[in-house]
Amino acid sequence: GCATMSVINREHLQALCNRGVNTMAQIQVEIHEEIGNLSESKGWKKQLTYTSWNNHAPKFDIRSWNEDHSSMTKGITLNKEELMKLKEILNTVDFDKYE
Repeated sequence: GCATMSVINREHLQALCNRGVNTMAQIQVEIHEEIGNLSESKGWKKQLTYTSWNNHAPKFDIRSWNEDHSSMTKGITLNKEELMKLKEILNTVDFDKYE
């Protein structure tokens, strides 16, 4: 069948399906928006994305991805309220007191 690969965007999935590649996997991931890059190292980007997992509603996600988003590291997923709370907390932090 042609389901979503472990990590994939719509265009890449369609290209694979068009070539007859079996893209069955246990975890379905769709990156709806790449919001920003936090860092980059050896071709991997730590990103804030808006991502849906297993066809659920999208959430904000922070993790590292390889260049074509075919592999990922462990990360953290936050709903809108959690991300807004994190923003509120970060706005109160005195970053000068940390290394």
